[in-house]
Amino acid sequence: MTAARGPILTPVELLARLVAFDTTSYKNNLGLIAFVEDYLRAHGVPSQRIVSDDGQKSSLYATIGPADEGGIALSGHTDVVPVDGQDWTSDPFTLRAEGGRLYGRGSADMKGFLAASLAAVPDFKKRKLKKPIHLAFSYDEEVGCIGVRPMIAELGKALPKPRMVIVGEPTSMQVVDAHKGPVRWRVDVKGRAAHSSMAHLGVNAVTYATRLISELDRMEAELKQRVIDVRFEPPYSTLQVTTIDGGTATNIVPVHCSFVFDIRALPGLHPDEIEDRLRRYAETHCLPEMHAIAPEAGIDIERVNSIPPFGAEPSSEVVALALKLTGQNQTYGVSYGTEAALFQDAGAPSVVCGPGDIAQAHTADEWIAETEIAKCMGFLDRLGAWAET
Repeated sequence: MTAARGPILTPVELLARLVAFDTTSYKNNLGLIAFVEDYLRAHGVPSQRIVSDDGQKSSLYATIGPADEGGIALSGHTDVVPVDGQDWTSDPFTLRAEGGRLYGRGSADMKGFLAASLAAVPDFKKRKLKKPIHLAFSYDEEVGCIGVRPMIAELGKALPKPRMVIVGEPTSMQVVDAHKGPVRWRVDVKGRAAHSSMAHLGVNAVTYATRLISELDRMEAELKQRVIDVRFEPPYSTLQVTTIDGGTATNIVPVHCSFVFDIRALPGLHPDEIEDRLRRYAETHCLPEMHAIAPEAGIDIERVNSIPPFGAEPSSEVVALALKLTGQNQTYGVSYGTEAALFQDAGAPSVVCGPGDIAQAHTADEWIAETEIAKCMGFLDRLGAWAET
């Protein structure tokens, strides 16, 4: 049988195609997914969609080489953050090359890695792979690693499970074996409205929200004194209130106040202890006073998203492999979250390593250096050689 011979596109050409799809997280990504499907099909690589419940988005999983489990997955997300309110000097969804840089939304975070992975497919197909190389492209990573979770749930079932995973977030091709875990909560405080001249008849939701926030401030101060890991910047777990909304008018005791807070937890810190302590504080220092005036008053604390902290095992096979393929002897930790923790928790040891600088991610005139793309292609070439052994 004659092998399928699809179009041979450079990684820059592929990046231009990918950037042209506006896959901002609040939009669908199906056009990009269809393009990747067609490209892979032309090279004789079957793929499988994992579609969102509303049918508007999809992840894509493909296997090159032996059609079985094991091998390694190259994981990346297809969505990008909004450009709204940013001052771009050119169309964010038209790749622009200038001075060795490639400008466009998602060029660094992280369509550069997707483009390099796709550009490597013809080489992977030519090789006599003994270990499969999987492509795992997800959606809605930027809003909480949403799309990768249903895909991970199918590993070992409808999808072959990789032995290990490389998540290609922009690390300047450095090997990252640890990251903080972003966890976000929403707190809703319900009081009782009253005329501000008769404040004693009401329960001020804003006041009790500030008490809860003060307790979070105390927790934050304690976190700064706890586990210190100098590989991270900052070297401690952080806790911040990020939004707050409450009250309706200056002459009404506020009946409602809500706020959102998040933590960026170092590996080893369990977010449950933060939530449990805030609940205890609410039950002990707030609710008794509130219920004495308004039995209907309440405090609702809801965890709205959670990405676990990531820390590879000291003997991690995939970390050792990434160090070998990059020619490095040092690993790093980063403060942002990735899909690596979710893959690892599902039994697929992971590492983070990809082209581009995280400092360029989410910015106006986002860019990736052409040299970073070249470094990634060299990395993938050596990965292909490893998969032949």
